[in-house]
Amino acid sequence: MEKIAAIIFHIDVNSAFLSWESLYRMERGVENADLRNIPAIIGGRQEDRHGIVLAKSTIAKKYGIRTGEPITQAINKCPDILIVHPHHNEYVKRSKKFITLLQQYTDTLQQVSIDEAYLDMTAITECQKSPVSFADNIRKNIYNSLGFTVNIGIAENKLLAKMASDFEKPDKTHTLWKDEIPEKMWPLPVGELFLVGRSAKNTLSKLGISTIGELAAMDKELLISHLGNKYGTTIHNYANGIDTEKVEEPEVKNKGIGNSVTLPSDVTDFETANQVLLSLAETVGARLRNEGYLSSNISVEIKDWDFKRTSHQTMLTDATDSTGEIYSIACRLLKEHWDNTPLRLLGIRASKLSTHQYRQLSIFDTPVSEKQKKLDSAIDSIRNRFGKNAIKRASFLDSDSVTDQKRDKKTP
Repeated sequence: MEKIAAIIFHIDVNSAFLSWESLYRMERGVENADLRNIPAIIGGRQEDRHGIVLAKSTIAKKYGIRTGEPITQAINKCPDILIVHPHHNEYVKRSKKFITLLQQYTDTLQQVSIDEAYLDMTAITECQKSPVSFADNIRKNIYNSLGFTVNIGIAENKLLAKMASDFEKPDKTHTLWKDEIPEKMWPLPVGELFLVGRSAKNTLSKLGISTIGELAAMDKELLISHLGNKYGTTIHNYANGIDTEKVEEPEVKNKGIGNSVTLPSDVTDFETANQVLLSLAETVGARLRNEGYLSSNISVEIKDWDFKRTSHQTMLTDATDSTGEIYSIACRLLKEHWDNTPLRLLGIRASKLSTHQYRQLSIFDTPVSEKQKKLDSAIDSIRNRFGKNAIKRASFLDSDSVTDQKRDKKTP
């Protein structure tokens, strides 16, 4: 094998929400606690079974259940499926411990979602003969210290490391060096290449392209003529293992806190989109409160099935860390911005951050708003101790904004 210029690890938690929920339940002695060993999904509301699948067990996957599909479809595939509502505050805490542990190994770390990160581990070649052995030690440390498993992909760039981490799961280490591409990556279905969605896959299929190797060998100009210059060039490079993006240093916290999700099935209606936004708002709100920030700018990001990425944002009169407010604002922004083009990605970002300590008081601050802040804090505490369903936000049940979204979903 040629001398490697860089060594990049992509570390991905195996079924993160399901693993973290299982640990949360086992710590409290809940019946059927380890969801990883039974047909189970995270998502929706237990009492009315609305919403989407956020995570699934390996057994649930055997029934054909997919992340991102409606709960009702999952029930049709497996009527006895156990549905568990997510505890987002708990997931944020475990994610923070996960990233903190990884920071022991390198200062060059890029967290890209709540459950995955890239590490530039090039320096270990100076004292370690085997990157694989080093990665195996990290996996074991994560399991012994935090109780959940991860997959680690090793390569000389981020794209190949991510592809490698998606190989056989769970609790595995895989390499994908450039000289391993013909054997390990090119035989894979083209839909497994990062950034190749359903629309692009269908276009490639019409061109006779079914594997990543066939895409890699395809005439680049022909590909560009069908998929556009930027996107066509990107996936052609990816198919050939080319990626020049560096592992970035951690962002300055004050830049913002956000979360996004890429769905395997295109979202075409507001009700489903709003369920996704609710899940994202729970995570963003919990992170704001956990880190002691208020946000005065909320933005919603979308990416459609042609990979066009746009966003819509609003400045707030009063900074907030309230899940209910973030969700309500996100729903309004989406309604104003989205033209019903099928969506592949939804995201919420809270920026223009300030701390509670230095927050400028508004003339609109009232005893009622202060009580709401205290209530949010109390809700976090109760949910952390007794579970998500121990208390519900009245704003999620009776909010006019949510009701209006459901009523107007066909007339945006």
